Amino acid sequence: MKEIVVISGKGGTGKTSVTASFAALAKNIVMADCDVDAADLHLILKPEKSHSNDFFSGHVASIRSENCLACGRCADYCRYDAIDATDHSFVVKPSSCEGCKVCVEFCPAEAIDFNEALCGQWMTSSMRFGEMVHARLGIGAENSGKLVSTVREQARKLGQRNSADWIIVDGPPGTGCAVIASITGADAVVIITEPTLSGKHDMLRVLSLAAHFSVPSFVSVNKYDINLEMTESIEREAVEFGARVMGRVPYDEDVTKSQVKELSTVEFSDGPASQAIRRLWSELYLKVGH
Repeated sequence: MKEIVVISGKGGTGKTSVTASFAALAKNIVMADCDVDAADLHLILKPEKSHSNDFFSGHVASIRSENCLACGRCADYCRYDAIDATDHSFVVKPSSCEGCKVCVEFCPAEAIDFNEALCGQWMTSSMRFGEMVHARLGIGAENSGKLVSTVREQARKLGQRNSADWIIVDGPPGTGCAVIASITGADAVVIITEPTLSGKHDMLRVLSLAAHFSVPSFVSVNKYDINLEMTESIEREAVEFGARVMGRVPYDEDVTKSQVKELSTVEFSDGPASQAIRRLWSELYLKVGH
């Protein structure tokens, strides 16, 4: 079972569109959407939820009013202004609490609970190409990296049960902890970039990250024909970095049309972008699948 993670370094490069097409082209797969902060792969794959699980991470303090002495010590010690004191009534503001536990330790009445925080949900669903694990991080919630690790772990378990050949992961943009949690231990990363200065800059950052974790990298420039000079520059620097350039995808209005129809590009048409993505998958299959 091979695990491929599609990442981008920045948002808006077409990463999820390519990932959805890979789902249509591959056989015997499990999909994982690790873009837990702003998931959108479900808009194309239309998964039907079969199981849902709460995701707890970190802790949040909570004052039991019936035991509170209203001494104000918790507010004095809190460095995050998370204690709301009104008319000698003390309440923790969950959105401000950093889970440092100092209020718990210094409360003379032991009137502060320190419970695990509900940060989101992860789901197992069925979609037209197989099964999918995805998640939703709560608004303002932290620990997206831990939720990503949970999604990948559950996808692997599902893949083992189903004797899957591939786990295809739609990774988050950027280079933060969620991306690190997405790529560590993967068989390869596919970096979808665009021919812009920001696309080039962020591709190099994520290439450096993949190299640090010794994950083989493949690079493809999406909408390459809007700036051929930048495309060639990106490909040169990717090769110098040790990545393999796996092909280019041209600008094609069918990509947007397919999204409107809630289909992957390769399902919608056999246009230029569809043909290019098919070649990307063939290249990836030859280099990673054997």
